[in-house]
Amino acid sequence: MNTIKSIILAGGSGTRLWPLSREQYPKQFLKFGETSLFQSTFLRCLEITDIPEIFVVTNGSQKFFVLGQIQELGYELPEENVLIEPEGKNTLPAICFGMKIVEKRFGRSVVGVFSSDHVLDRSAMNTIAAAEELVSDYLVTFGISPSSPNTGYGYVKPAESLGIGHRVSEFREKPDFETAKQYIEEGCLWNSGMFLFDTALFFDELKIHAPEVFGCFEGSNEIDDIYKDVPSISVDYGIMERSSNVAVVKLDHKWSDLGNFSAIYDEFEKNNDENVIYDCDHVTLNSNRNLVHSMPGKVVSLIDVNDMVVVDTPDALLVCPKESSQKVKDVVNELKSRNDERAQIGQIVYRPWGSYSVLESSQNHVIKNITVLPGRKLSLQLHYHRSEHWVVVKGMACVQVNNEKFFVRPGESTFIRAGEKHRLSNPSTNPLEIIEVQLGEYVDESDIVRFDDEYGRTG
Repeated sequence: MNTIKSIILAGGSGTRLWPLSREQYPKQFLKFGETSLFQSTFLRCLEITDIPEIFVVTNGSQKFFVLGQIQELGYELPEENVLIEPEGKNTLPAICFGMKIVEKRFGRSVVGVFSSDHVLDRSAMNTIAAAEELVSDYLVTFGISPSSPNTGYGYVKPAESLGIGHRVSEFREKPDFETAKQYIEEGCLWNSGMFLFDTALFFDELKIHAPEVFGCFEGSNEIDDIYKDVPSISVDYGIMERSSNVAVVKLDHKWSDLGNFSAIYDEFEKNNDENVIYDCDHVTLNSNRNLVHSMPGKVVSLIDVNDMVVVDTPDALLVCPKESSQKVKDVVNELKSRNDERAQIGQIVYRPWGSYSVLESSQNHVIKNITVLPGRKLSLQLHYHRSEHWVVVKGMACVQVNNEKFFVRPGESTFIRAGEKHRLSNPSTNPLEIIEVQLGEYVDESDIVRFDDEYGRTG
């Protein structure tokens, strides 16, 4: 029986790895191998925490990614363990939210706090668990032995030894290159953003160093009311940098926060030309140290190109020097200022029941490729301004039109007129794939009236 509870922070804005990640599909859900970053984090937590004692703090649009990706691993997380923030207010309110729920449900507890988008060797969890001996007296953070003078991380300076760790003498902000070299010479560690807290000590320190946050969480049990007033503040700035009771434990393990495409390049396997190539065919001539991500079946050719990032998706193309990949978030901010939805969603849109991609669209028609996961179903709904023609490509569809239900098999089709109540579901154990053709005077996603939805959506 494990004694440590775990909180996974899984919000994220999808800005740093755009166009792979989007606001509604941030980087923790991306797969760079067999599992996503979130799934890998969840599996690491299982090393020290039993499933009913793992909590995920996220937002409403990502709730079903969380549950779905855990189910994909073969586990069931209680739905009440997915904690929905009304809005993002940085890491301190998110951690407070999780800590309050843990304390309410289990009493005084030791809690590990983990970001959902880090790469970390699973063996590091043994060191994290061993740090439990410090938590009654110290807020514990974990430092990474620097492999280079990285300017993308904050630093922690250890002081006197505490046995398994050290007291922290100071936190330092992200430096320039020369300052980063100096930090490493002084023995500083990268600040990993992972923590181990005793709930009682955490709230004692919160009351002293961030009374405005403490007051919001003490003043109400309604999370919507709390988040109306709670300030947006990071846990480092709100507590860790202010408290005199902070310890750091060094992790001599492979770690990365995959904060930009340059970090992804550093993390993953390279070919003979030191290129990292994902999901595409390639021909490279005199081109080295590049990161290339495109689509299966597409050939990407680079000639006399070095140290570049090339990321190609159906609706967006990013090309920049690796050293400039920190600026990708500025592109996203510009798209947001134009109200361009490509900052929020990609050609593939994920839903609780599966996903769809837009193959073609105009003012009066949309063609989609829709995948419905086994056992899932869309809401019972109707559209006032469009009709829909469904053709089953793979699997078997159960279709409801008004009060009639029937099955549609591969190669077969059905037609739903505007104004008819209808529902698509997948009763089988294999994914269902259909092509949907929408036709009408208005084919926007807002033309939908839901009558029954098992995911709690109303619009």
